[in-house]
Amino acid sequence: MIEAVGLTKRYGAKTAVHNLSFQVRPGAVTGFLGPNGSGKSTTMRMILGLDQPTAGHVTIGGHPFRNLPNAPRQVGALLDAKAVHGGRSARNHLLSLAQLSGIPARRVDEVLGVVGLQEVAKRRSKGFSLGMGQRLGIAAALLGDPQVLLFDEPVNGLDPEGILWVRNLMKQLAAEGRTVFVSSHLMSEMALTADHLIVIGRGQLLADMRITDFISHNSADFARVRTPGTDPAQREKLTSALTEAGGQVMPEPDGALRVTGLALPRISDVAHEADVRLWELSPHQASLEEAYMRMTQGAVDYRSTADQKAGLQPAMPPGYAPPQVVPEVPQHGWYAPPPPGQNPYAAAPQQAPVQQPPVQQAPQPQPPAAPPVPQAPAAPAAPTKPEDAR
Repeated sequence: MIEAVGLTKRYGAKTAVHNLSFQVRPGAVTGFLGPNGSGKSTTMRMILGLDQPTAGHVTIGGHPFRNLPNAPRQVGALLDAKAVHGGRSARNHLLSLAQLSGIPARRVDEVLGVVGLQEVAKRRSKGFSLGMGQRLGIAAALLGDPQVLLFDEPVNGLDPEGILWVRNLMKQLAAEGRTVFVSSHLMSEMALTADHLIVIGRGQLLADMRITDFISHNSADFARVRTPGTDPAQREKLTSALTEAGGQVMPEPDGALRVTGLALPRISDVAHEADVRLWELSPHQASLEEAYMRMTQGAVDYRSTADQKAGLQPAMPPGYAPPQVVPEVPQHGWYAPPPPGQNPYAAAPQQAPVQQPPVQQAPQPQPPAAPPVPQAPAAPAAPTKPEDAR
């Protein structure tokens, strides 16, 4: 188990982590969420003893990381997939780590098979793609068969098959009773992987609860109701009935109604009593991304703004008109002919010379026999000039 108590880290005047306390328990995948610059990486580094806390402490199994005997056999971590000597092959990189920790060499081949790198084990890691580097980092974390695992963005650069593999791996490790602590910005993937969430913002704890509780506490569930679209009077009638029953009704752009404050069975009963036919009555629960954005919207340090180009463009000369935007036509080697009598190019003045060649050149090849026959004997008359004869 990982336990942080009053964890604080300052870099000069900058406070990266402030009075952070939480527990990461075994047997579950714990997600670590927060905006960029919230202190997630700093917290993980302090857990692994790479950064010394300014105040507070963090322990793994009741001991600081530096006091753990043969720590790589107890804790595995992936913080930076690029922390590999590029001149070493994948196998030699893992073999050097194994020898430093007293891990048998056969374990190297085992983890290479687990992460799917056995075919490129002898290749230098500097030629690896981002996804292959992530797999190598996960192999290094699994090398000592540890009970505590920390992963910082483990699915970064992986293809869909690799993401699914990491998801199943995390769940399997947690099912074995291990402590799994995962940091990620992919909300959809975290919703499928994590059982518990720890959310921080600007170095402070925002939430520490199960993922289902987190979504329900930070989102507003509602029911989506749709009446026959051809009869707006039915929609207005249902809106009045639901409002009288204590519900809040908001119209949606597609004509449906968003109802809050009433359970689905109650909405059905109200519609039946009002003699309104329903085409749709469905519950809607917010996603993890929506709940996360609602909670952390006040803790985001880096926000994008609209690109203001008006002040950067030079002033146009008098009388200049901007070119008209012409919609693109997909070029597949041919163009559909215009309808009869509706040639769009006939009215354009600059198109006139373009139309003349296909119209005037077509009849010229048809009478080729008459003009060329009398001109053929006239060709020898050219050498009458002495300079041309030479």
